[in-house]
Amino acid sequence: MTHLRGIKPAISPDSSALTKAPAAPKQLSAFARAEWKRIMPGLIERGIITRGDLGGVEDYCRARGLVREIEDGLRSSGEIDMKLCRLQDKAMQTARQLAAEYGLSPVSRARVGNAATDDDDSDNPLKVH
Repeated sequence: MTHLRGIKPAISPDSSALTKAPAAPKQLSAFARAEWKRIMPGLIERGIITRGDLGGVEDYCRARGLVREIEDGLRSSGEIDMKLCRLQDKAMQTARQLAAEYGLSPVSRARVGNAATDDDDSDNPLKVH
C-alpha cells in the first residue's frame, strides 16, 4: 500500500478542458463574481478546468467573496466581532485549500508547470526513481 500523505499528484492539462470561460454564476456575490472573472482566464489558458470542476471553482470564489464581505463589514463597524473573525478565518482556510486544487497558489502552479515539462532525467545520478 502506498501512502501519499503530504504528496499531491501533479496537476496536468485535461483533454476535456474548457476552452472558453463561462459567465460567473448569478447567485455569487459581487466580490465572488469579481474573483471568478479574475481567475477564470488563467484556468482556461492552462487547460485544467472541465465542466465538472465548475462547482469547486464556484465554491472557491464564494469563499474568497465571503472573506472580502466580512472584511468590509468588520471595517465599517469599527468593532472586532470574534464570531465574524472566526468565520472569516474558516473562509480563508477553505479558499486556500480550494486554490491548491485548481493551481491558484504558487506551489500548485509549479506542479502544473512541472507536469508540462517533465523531462527524462536518466543522466542525473541524483534522480530518485
